[in-house]
Amino acid sequence: MRLTKKATDDVRIGTNKVAQLEDRLANLRRKDPKPRDGRIYPGYYAPVMMWQDGGPVVLPMRYQCRPAGKPEFYDRKFPGTYNARRDNLEGFWRGLFGKTHGVVLARAFYEHVERDGQDTVLEFRPQDGSEMLVACLWSSWIGKDGEELLSFAAITDEPPPEVAAAGHDRCIIPIRAENLEAWLNPVADPKAIYAILDDRERPYYEHREAA
Repeated sequence: MRLTKKATDDVRIGTNKVAQLEDRLANLRRKDPKPRDGRIYPGYYAPVMMWQDGGPVVLPMRYQCRPAGKPEFYDRKFPGTYNARRDNLEGFWRGLFGKTHGVVLARAFYEHVERDGQDTVLEFRPQDGSEMLVACLWSSWIGKDGEELLSFAAITDEPPPEVAAAGHDRCIIPIRAENLEAWLNPVADPKAIYAILDDRERPYYEHREAA
């Protein structure tokens, strides 16, 4: 019997899937914490601070935004909706910008870069060790059966020099603590909102390969 290329590929893909599932099961069983446990991946849930009933509240939201009114296949059609580009806030994100803002508390962010022809994940962390109030947009999506999905996207902008030098072309926006209430409960004037994003914290980001 002659083994075809398709059959060989099917075996390889099946073997890889089994290995991935076994790794996930082992990960669920372990009790020792690992550095990656504190990371938020697209599709995972994270605590997001938003404004509700006259004050800030923290709710779990999925890190990949599905705007209200969009079909469920929107997630597959636009898989990159965990990030919202600053230069497209009044375009693609106009339904949320100036309406539903949030922040996520973070000590670092992670990005894929190419190093020596290999995909490498880098950790970027403020040199002073400060925590960051990462600017986000969020949405409450209601399905046909009344189920609710809360989801969010982190706003990104052009990178500072040290992030660009490391090989990445985007960066999160950490807002200042004194601007938190104004960000969470925005006014209608886009200029005032952009002013908050421009008046951001500007730490120096050290980087290393992620564990």
